[in-house]
Amino acid sequence: MKIYADRFPIALRQLLTDLLVVAWVYASIRFALWLHDLIEKLAVPGQKLEGAGGSLADNLAEAGGKVGRVPLVGDELTAPFNRAADAARSVAEAGHDQQQLVGQLALGLSLAVLVVPLGLVLVGWLPLRLRWMRRAGAAKRLAAAPAGRDLLALRALAGQPLGRLTRIDPDVAEAWRRGDDPTVDALAELELRSLGLKAGR
Repeated sequence: MKIYADRFPIALRQLLTDLLVVAWVYASIRFALWLHDLIEKLAVPGQKLEGAGGSLADNLAEAGGKVGRVPLVGDELTAPFNRAADAARSVAEAGHDQQQLVGQLALGLSLAVLVVPLGLVLVGWLPLRLRWMRRAGAAKRLAAAPAGRDLLALRALAGQPLGRLTRIDPDVAEAWRRGDDPTVDALAELELRSLGLKAGR
């Protein structure tokens, strides 16, 4: 399979395009990671809220347990501490929920930012690049086969612009039909050149 063309201008263009695509993908991933980290910073208040709420709930529960050991009135004194501890746990849960929401938002936005650039690469550039590689590989195999130049010449007759064909011979189709070797060779070379390939390689 051919990866790059034989002819310098086309090979250079392919190489530069490939490098630009790699840079584009790298920059897109770096930007998505930066955005993810930036949004994740919004979870810091939630972490502090969860930590403070949990710590307060533990302290209130511990204080309620100690007050509960007071004879006669211990059970009555424990109730407000338990209610306050429950409220503190609710605050801690709210902080935890806020962190989860921020994490989901960070992931969702990061993936959304990646969809367009990676989609352009996967749907636009990659199929065209693979198509050229398949066509160039098949053309090189045909050029090496004994009857391959006839097939390349036929392909040139079917697909190349008329101006290029008539420069080879004003009646190029008739010359090809007669099996005129210089015409067949010129047509095969024209087809290979349109793909950026050289007949001798």
